[in-house]
Amino acid sequence: MDACCGPSEPTGREEHEEVPPWWRDRALALPVVSGLLWVTGLILGWAGQQAPALIVFAVGLAAGAWTFVPGTIKRLVTAKGRGRLGVGLLMTIAAIGAVLLGHIGEAAALAFLFSIAETLEDRAMDRAQQGLRALLSLIPETARVARRGGEQMIPAADVRVLDVLIVGAGERVATDGVVTSGRSWVDTSAITGESIPVDVGPGDEMLAGSVNGSGTLNIEATADGRDNSLTKIVHLVEQAHATKGERARMADRIARPLVPLVLIAAALIVAFGFLVGDPSTWTERALVVLVAASPCALAIAVPVTVISAIGSASKFGVVIKSGAAFEQLGTIGRVAFDKTGTLTRNEPRVVTTHTSGEHTETDVLGLAAALEATSSHPLAEAITAAAPNRPEATDVRELPGHGLSGVVDGRRVRVGSPRWIDPQSLTGSATELSGQGMSLIVVEVEDQVIGVIGIRDELRPEAAEAILALRELGLSTVMLTGDNTRTAHAIAARAGIDEVHAEQLPEDKAEHIRHSTQQVPTAMIGDGINDAPALASATVGIAMGVTGSAAAVESADVAFTGSDLRLIPDALAHAKRGRAIMTSNIALALAIIVVLFPLALFGVLGLAAVVLVHEVAEVIVILNGVRASRSKRRAHPVHPMDARTSSSTDSVNVSA
Repeated sequence: MDACCGPSEPTGREEHEEVPPWWRDRALALPVVSGLLWVTGLILGWAGQQAPALIVFAVGLAAGAWTFVPGTIKRLVTAKGRGRLGVGLLMTIAAIGAVLLGHIGEAAALAFLFSIAETLEDRAMDRAQQGLRALLSLIPETARVARRGGEQMIPAADVRVLDVLIVGAGERVATDGVVTSGRSWVDTSAITGESIPVDVGPGDEMLAGSVNGSGTLNIEATADGRDNSLTKIVHLVEQAHATKGERARMADRIARPLVPLVLIAAALIVAFGFLVGDPSTWTERALVVLVAASPCALAIAVPVTVISAIGSASKFGVVIKSGAAFEQLGTIGRVAFDKTGTLTRNEPRVVTTHTSGEHTETDVLGLAAALEATSSHPLAEAITAAAPNRPEATDVRELPGHGLSGVVDGRRVRVGSPRWIDPQSLTGSATELSGQGMSLIVVEVEDQVIGVIGIRDELRPEAAEAILALRELGLSTVMLTGDNTRTAHAIAARAGIDEVHAEQLPEDKAEHIRHSTQQVPTAMIGDGINDAPALASATVGIAMGVTGSAAAVESADVAFTGSDLRLIPDALAHAKRGRAIMTSNIALALAIIVVLFPLALFGVLGLAAVVLVHEVAEVIVILNGVRASRSKRRAHPVHPMDARTSSSTDSVNVSA
C-alpha cells in the first residue's frame, strides 16, 4: 500500500502464497538486475568506456523503472484527485528530467534504489501478513467422517454441522465440535497460546486446529469447515489491514498533501531559474528537490509497523481488529475488568463446609446433593460435583428464589439460602463465609440446621500475577460486576484490584467506562453479553475468548483466543513498544525530508547522493517497523491446579 498516494501495483504474489526466500523471489529480479547494471556502468565509466557505460546505464534504468513507471502511468489515467499523485510520480518525473539533462547514470541510480526499496517494502508487508495466513495451515486439508456406509475422507472445507469427525492420535481437528466419545488430551497452544495440554472427554468442546494426543476421538461438528473459530481469527485480524490508526492517519495527513506541494515547489524552482537566467542549474535542482522531499519513508512508516505488530500478537493469542485499536492499546492507562468469567472461572465450587458438630462434612454435602441433583440452579452443579456418592431423595419440591425440600432416608430435609433458612447456631460461620465472598447454602434436617456450605466462583490462579504485572507497567485497575458488594470486594482483595464497583447493571458499567475514558484511556475486559455496552464504550474493548459471547466479540476491538489473564500485560507492553517504534519512524521520515530539502535546493547534494540517502532511510524505516514483530512475552509459571482442574472448562470458554 502506497499509504500517501493510493494502492501500489500488485507484487505478483497471490494473496495466500508463501513469501519465498529472497534469492528465489521473482519480484527482486528486476531491481537486482538494475543494480548490477548500474554498478557495471560505473565501472565502465571509471575505465573510460563512456559509450558502453551509457548503454548499460540505459538498460539498468529501464529495468528499474519497469517496476514503478507503468503503475504510475496507470494511476494517472485511472485514479481520481490526489490518488493520482504518488511518490512514484515524483520519481518518474525526476528520472525523466535527469535523462533530458543528460544525467543517465543518476537516473539509473534513482530507478535502482527506488525499485529495490519498494520491493523490500512489499516483502516486509507480505512477511508480516504471512504469520496471519499461516493460521489457516493449522486446519488439515482432509477430515475423516463417519457416514452410514462407513468412514469417509472428505475435504475439510466440506465438513458440515452435525458431521461426526473421527480424529486419531496426532491428527488436527478440522472444525469446531463437541466430543461424543473417546478420551484423550489435546494441544491448543497454536490457537489459544496456552502451553498446557487439555484433557478432553465426552461433552467437551474442541477448537479447529487443535492437535489430538494419544487417543481417538469422535467429535460432532458444531461449525462448518469454512466457518469456524480459526477462520474467524484470520477474518478478524485481516480487518486490521483496512483500518488505520490515529498515527497512520497522521502520517497520511502529512504525506498526502506533501506530494502536490513538492510538485508545486519544483515548478517554482524551475520558474526561478528562468527569472535569474540559469534555467539548467535550477531545473536540475528542482529534480533533486522532487526526490529529496518525496514522502516515501513517511508513507510506510506506520503500516509496516502496525501489520508486523498485529501479526506477531496473533501468534500468542491476541487478535487485534484494526490499526486504530493497536495504537490505542498502546495508550492505555487504566484497565477495567468484569468479574465473572474474566477474573473468575465462572465455575462455582464448594470451598468449605461448616457443620454443627453432630454430622460430618460428607453427611452435609450428601444430603444437600440428594436434593440439588434435581435442580437446574447454577449452584446445584457445584454441590453435586462435591458429593458424587449421595443418597436418593424423594418428594423433592423447589421453591424458586428460596431452595428445595424433600425426604432423604425418611427424614425431612431442606436446603436453601440464609434468607429462607435461619442458620441458627451456625450464624457466626455463615457471616464469616459471606464476608469471604462466598454464596451460602444452609442444610436443615427435621427443623435443625446441620451445616452451612460455602460456594464461590474461584479466582483464576494467574489473576493476581496479571494484576501485579499491570501495576508494574504503571496501570491502575478497576473491577465492575453485577455481584454483591461483599463478594466483589473479597475477590478484588485477593486479586489486588485497586478499585471496585459492585451491583452494576450493564448500563451502569457502560456509564462508568465512559466517565473513566474522559479521564484516562481505559481498556475494558469482559466476555459476556452484559459486557457489550461497556466494551463498546471503552477506549479499547477486549473480549476474553472470541467465540464466547458474539455480542461481546462484535463490540470489542481486541479479542484474546485464550483465557490466561497474563496475556493482558503482555499485549499492552507489546502495543506500547509498537507505538514507540511508530513514533520513531515518523520522526525519522520527517527529519530526512527536513534535512535533505535545503541541501538539495542549494545544490549541496546532487541527485545521486539524495537518492542514496533517501532510499537508505526508507530501508531503515522498514527494518525498524519490522522490529515490532518481535513480541517479548514474560515467562509464565505453570499453575498445577489450573492445569488439572480447569482444562475441561477452559476448553469450553477459550475460543478463537
